[in-house]
Amino acid sequence: MSPSRARATTALALLLLATTACTAAEHESTPASHPLPVSRRAEQLRLPLDAYASTVAETYVVEDAQDLLMRRCMNDLDLEWKTLPPVDAQDSEPPNLRRYGTDESEAVRYGYHPRPDPPSVVRRNRAWDEREALPAEVRRAAYGTSGKGGCLKTARHQLVGDTPPPDYHAFNQLTGTGLETSRRTPEVREALRTWHVCMAKAGFDYPDPFAAAGSGRWETTEPTAAERATARRDVACQKSAKLVTVWAAAETRIQHRLIQQNSDRLREAKARKDRWLAAARRVLKRAGD
Repeated sequence: MSPSRARATTALALLLLATTACTAAEHESTPASHPLPVSRRAEQLRLPLDAYASTVAETYVVEDAQDLLMRRCMNDLDLEWKTLPPVDAQDSEPPNLRRYGTDESEAVRYGYHPRPDPPSVVRRNRAWDEREALPAEVRRAAYGTSGKGGCLKTARHQLVGDTPPPDYHAFNQLTGTGLETSRRTPEVREALRTWHVCMAKAGFDYPDPFAAAGSGRWETTEPTAAERATARRDVACQKSAKLVTVWAAAETRIQHRLIQQNSDRLREAKARKDRWLAAARRVLKRAGD
């Protein structure tokens, strides 16, 4: 991964990719002309540990502020620097969209395939890709030889001084523990059994929603009719088993305990995150005045 891509990707997004395996293959994202809205249940799902990691929208804020400072530095060197195009507020994905399985609004159209990125996200990703092809001298000025120097280092120092970048190791570790521990609680195991029976009645033999979503049958360019039918049944069975409600309640209880047990680590992680975010907002506010 090049320095231009080494940005503050949210820890939760990384966790979900690792734990839920929503698809077994990667697919190219294209703009959605009429993207379905996120279901209210997925949009409103919040967990206690969410307070210790940046949302996707907050990550964009830090990126945007840092990019403005990089442009000033590059301009001082008589070099052009195109800032990243903004992402529309409604295009930032909720933090726990697929934590316990597929989202109902996605199942209808996309099955288990990822929904296409909305246009504003596509534009931003394209801008990151264009930075991969910058001339060597421009890249050195922007990132130095190490990938962490140049105007990137200058911009970060101007943004937060010597405050280290947010470190989400504690969050990643604990949120993974919370998910797996809650999965083994009696109430979640019972809800998963209810889900399994519901799926079996329709002829689907999967142990849990993650196995259904990660089936090799869905390694296709586009979602098939069978995939969409499976995903719709999956969502219906989740509702019937009250799976999301039961699982979120169990994990909320466990996360509260984990927060108490790791208060010092998490307090420092949140303080760093908050300092970066507050500094970024100040930069953007001054730029907008």
